[in-house]
Amino acid sequence: MTVRVLVADDQTVVREGLVLLLGLLPGIEVVGAAADGREAVELTGSLRPDVVLMDLRMPRMDGVEATRRIRAAHPEIHVVVLTTYSDDESVFAALGAGARGYLTKDSGAESLASAIATVVGGEAQFDPAVQRRLAEAVAGGRRTPEPPDGLTRRESEVLRLIAAGRSNAEIAGELFISEATVKTHINNLFAKAGLRDRAQAVTYAFRHGLVPD
Repeated sequence: MTVRVLVADDQTVVREGLVLLLGLLPGIEVVGAAADGREAVELTGSLRPDVVLMDLRMPRMDGVEATRRIRAAHPEIHVVVLTTYSDDESVFAALGAGARGYLTKDSGAESLASAIATVVGGEAQFDPAVQRRLAEAVAGGRRTPEPPDGLTRRESEVLRLIAAGRSNAEIAGELFISEATVKTHINNLFAKAGLRDRAQAVTYAFRHGLVPD
């Protein structure tokens, strides 16, 4: 399957370089390029890509607001952030807006291809440095005596492992349950907490002080 990608970056050299790089990767077709967040929203509506590769700091509309609008209007379209910034504020703002992946601009072609394939497959992917920051932020968060939003203890365990970057198969192995049961717990906790995807689950875990095992 060919994945259709839209690139959004305000720096011409970076934008054109990404278009050329992605065009060389098998299974990826670049369908458009936007110079700011507002253009990214407009082109997403007309071109309907599978994935938007989104910069954060852009004129007219930043990447966080563009991500929020794209995900609200087109929930089937995935956003992967590609930015210079990996501070907590930028990371959690992007994930809260609905980004499914977060990479820094020193990522290579293999990382870009992997992130695009991963989010299309329904999972979230983060740059290793960002993943460490997320784990540290969650671990440093305040513990809650009872699970929030009516989550069961097992659902909270699953959420903690999602925040720690575990896949469904890894969660099943650690909790000694089947992958089908893991999926059921995820569906239930997403419904209770009002979450759309695993990226939002990480933000939710941080906000509620849930600590990965």
